[in-house]
Amino acid sequence: MNNNILGLHHITAIAGNAQQNFDFYTKTLGLRLVKKTVNFDDPGTYHLYYGDESGSAGTILTFFPWEGIGQGTEGVGMATEIGYSVPVDSHQFWLERFGAANVKTKEITERFGEQVLAFKDPDGLSLSLIVPKTTDIRTPWETTEIKKDTATKGFHSTTLTLQSIDGTAKVLTDLFGYRLLGQEENRYRFITDTVENAAIVDLLEVPAGHRGRNAAGTNHHVAFRVKNEDIQMELREQILSKNLQITPKIDRDYFYSLYFREPGGVLFEIATENPGFTVDEPLNELGTHLKLPHQHEHLREDLDKLLPKLI
Repeated sequence: MNNNILGLHHITAIAGNAQQNFDFYTKTLGLRLVKKTVNFDDPGTYHLYYGDESGSAGTILTFFPWEGIGQGTEGVGMATEIGYSVPVDSHQFWLERFGAANVKTKEITERFGEQVLAFKDPDGLSLSLIVPKTTDIRTPWETTEIKKDTATKGFHSTTLTLQSIDGTAKVLTDLFGYRLLGQEENRYRFITDTVENAAIVDLLEVPAGHRGRNAAGTNHHVAFRVKNEDIQMELREQILSKNLQITPKIDRDYFYSLYFREPGGVLFEIATENPGFTVDEPLNELGTHLKLPHQHEHLREDLDKLLPKLI
């Protein structure tokens, strides 16, 4: 069994408007903007990172807000839900808060003995607030309106929707060291014991499901965490040995990345803990400056004019 995967690192999704996205995640949901940078391949578009105070692995939700991209469609071959861990007895607070903000919610349900409040962001991205069976001791980011007794603690889980779970399950168990925790109808829960939180991946099997379309309101990829580059590259060799295509190592400034599509079609990333988000900003200033990768620094004057101002 591979014990090198340390749960989820980050999840990246697509939005249709940067200001709307910023408002929802920092003001309504109460996350911290920990990094304001640009898409490496499309520098005219932001890449926004939201998380806890320091952008700890397992708390980071990132967005490409492509202005006017249009609505995407969730479907098989995608991550279709992001689950956040919240404290016991916090759901009523969130129901009232979401109601006041006209956020679309569903009735509270139960999965694997845990209470789940599902909701949608302004682009229609599916999220949920989950009270875990085991108390989550992570320190949340607090705002003037959202305190530690109600604030999100970081990821609880993600859900992948697939026509067949078989190939994906083998990647999780044989390469990533996860184990099957249980099954409820067509939902299969996999968990890693290497970390206490952000440790769960649910596979939802929908044989007759239709393929999703990536645009606003859908997830782009799911990133899994490793300690460092040495472990990352050892894992790359293991992935190649399973006849899966995977990219070379890519420097993303705040972590190093590898990308591959697992057999069910979901884009997976392997991301390192190092060097972290304070490599170019002090902790107390995270997210307050536009940080550009060195290859795009010469575009700063133009990007300052082009990118929408977030207020």
